[in-house]
Amino acid sequence: MKKHGGFSLIELLLVVAIIGIIVAIAIPNLLASRRAANEGSAVSTLRTVYGANVSYAATVGGGNYAGTPSTVGTSALTDLANATFIDRVLGAGEKSGFAFVGDCTAATQTELPTFYFAANPTTASGILATGTKRFGVATDGVIRFDATEATLAIPFDEVTLAAAAALSN
Repeated sequence: MKKHGGFSLIELLLVVAIIGIIVAIAIPNLLASRRAANEGSAVSTLRTVYGANVSYAATVGGGNYAGTPSTVGTSALTDLANATFIDRVLGAGEKSGFAFVGDCTAATQTELPTFYFAANPTTASGILATGTKRFGVATDGVIRFDATEATLAIPFDEVTLAAAAALSN
């Protein structure tokens, strides 16, 4: 009768322990990479929405920006999607782990129309956080951000967006 060679229990436990150590090192880096990709996508999306809204005002908006004035939400995104300036996924207000909202003001005899958009992580804390910063863009076209953990779930408004730091890229 032949003796069948195999792995001992200690050898198998050693391999499992090594795999566990590799996973413990790799998973946090993978999650950080995903958060960075989500944040990059949010910034790129804000640039797209800014350009789409300026184009909307110059064409179908008759000088006014998309959305219902003084109503924070996704009405501007819906208008932009209906006019085919952005896709339907973004028109629904959520993309790549970030929620997008916007608002606008209508033109008056003394004031030009304005708008802003904000992007907040859909999951702002914990190991599965989709981002560590919130972003926004206003009529001036400057992308701004805030990394204060306490405010990640709160969308920018016109005042807080103007006070946020400009993104340096």
